[in-house]
Amino acid sequence: MLRSFSLSIILLLFLVSCSGTTIKSEYQSLKDASWHKNDTITFNFSELDTIEKHHIFINVRNDQNYPYSNLFLITELNYPNGDVVKDTLEYNMALPDGTWLGKGQGSLKESKLWFRENIVFPSSGVYTLQIVHGMRKNGTISGVVNLEGITDVGFQIEKNKQ
Repeated sequence: MLRSFSLSIILLLFLVSCSGTTIKSEYQSLKDASWHKNDTITFNFSELDTIEKHHIFINVRNDQNYPYSNLFLITELNYPNGDVVKDTLEYNMALPDGTWLGKGQGSLKESKLWFRENIVFPSSGVYTLQIVHGMRKNGTISGVVNLEGITDVGFQIEKNKQ
């Protein structure tokens, strides 16, 4: 009886974990957990529903060597029809006391950052998302050359459940 109950619970957890709304997800690892200011991270994706609404997230994994409490990203979303949407975004990565906001155990944390909410991909074809970091030290004009402590950058597209 106990074995059948345990098996039912495991099966239920498996079904729940497989019924997520993620449509696309991809990561790129950064060599030596360092992101050079001229390195553009590029993702291409296609075959998306052109009617339903979606959410896009930028996923960032950082380790204890990340020296800042925030992160500035410059993004460019290129549509198949040639339209381009550029943004400069700021995300909090830590609380004022230094506690990391991401999920994870130990020294590696993963942050799921909102990028676009309720977006409809209006046409079929290849979309391109480009991401560069826009970090600066206070009082300086030139960017941080090597942003330490970022191990991976990714994106995730989810169907809007509503």
